[in-house]
Amino acid sequence: MGAERRNHREWLERWFQAALTAVDPARCLPPMLPEPGAGKTVVVGAGKAAASMAAAVEANWPGPLSGTVIVPYRHAAPTRSIEVREAGHPVPDEAGVAATQRLLGQLEGLEERDLVLVLLSGGGSALLTAPAPPLTLADKQATTRALLRSGAPIDAINTVRRHLSTVKGGRLALRAHPARVVTLLISDVPGDDPATIASGPTSPDSSTPEDARRLLDRYGVPCGTSVAEALDRAQLPPRPDDPRLRRVSCHVVAGAQAALQAAAQAARAEGMTPLVLGDTIEGEAREVARVLIGMGRSCRRWGAPVPPPCVLLSGGETSVTVRGSGRGGRNTELALAAALAAEGIPGFHLLCADTDGIDGSEDNAGAVVDPASLARARAHGLDPWAYLADNDSYGLFKAAGGLLHTGPTLTNVNDFRALLIP
Repeated sequence: MGAERRNHREWLERWFQAALTAVDPARCLPPMLPEPGAGKTVVVGAGKAAASMAAAVEANWPGPLSGTVIVPYRHAAPTRSIEVREAGHPVPDEAGVAATQRLLGQLEGLEERDLVLVLLSGGGSALLTAPAPPLTLADKQATTRALLRSGAPIDAINTVRRHLSTVKGGRLALRAHPARVVTLLISDVPGDDPATIASGPTSPDSSTPEDARRLLDRYGVPCGTSVAEALDRAQLPPRPDDPRLRRVSCHVVAGAQAALQAAAQAARAEGMTPLVLGDTIEGEAREVARVLIGMGRSCRRWGAPVPPPCVLLSGGETSVTVRGSGRGGRNTELALAAALAAEGIPGFHLLCADTDGIDGSEDNAGAVVDPASLARARAHGLDPWAYLADNDSYGLFKAAGGLLHTGPTLTNVNDFRALLIP
């Protein structure tokens, strides 16, 4: 690796680390803790950051605690009194069903004087697994896989999930009634809507089962007999005016914007001009890649919207319509598509990563590309266009170099992209 290339990648990784530090639960959660209640405090939650959030609560809570949180495999963190259970993600499994039943058992017999502290982050939808009758776990797994491959945005996916569950869409809060419920959220969704984060288990929901049916049809997801029957039998989730939610509150403690602003500050300290394009960018990963590179070309040619040396920062959640049989999450696919869009243009360096450290279901956070990425791939006998068509960005970058590995970060504010134009 040449010194210049190494220096650019080091810059990008430092800015990514600054973003992660800004949304570390140990830093952002304690100032948002509520006052203790007169009764007992029960902590429940789910998501990729749930264990580190629970650890932050324990480190800053003045009294006794109990409860259960659910995290994906390899996302546990040490806790003293809050139980951490691991389960499958992004496709639910038997461990998730058992852990959810354990968590719901913590909410039985509560009184008005008690406090339920709910810790939610991205990933909670798959981990909180309580299929609505007559669905089986296998039904939920098949529907989840189809939704994830369909290219549907996260708000559409979670709308369907809410109507196929007995715990999402405000139903968890009903289990805790009449206790006071305070939900702290680390947002992984564009717009930071509590009803979408982890499919809103403590948030009111104005959607209907018919909305779920329309979304399944729009994205070509088969509505099997069990799914159709579950939607026919589904009761409406609690509405915003439901009196049982009167003592329920939700607070976002961290989101993508905080991460992007921290990265911008770090880039500015390195002499770069940062421009935050937004924290709510959605769309097909390949299309977002082309737009991003187009903006970079404008910066280089016209000095607009900012002149080099600069870095364009963005977040949100892209999607991938899977048509091939390869490996790779949305960030790794975006990186490959961006490298192809920028081919022949000197001086582009791009980091694309999921802030949870796991891009899709692979072992990498994302990928880093530079002006020589495609040449290295071709030197290994690889055809980048063919790999993109097969949705095999992971395979290309594994062979040619460029994968970014962080391991689970124990936080999650979704996609992070930094396009450096020196």
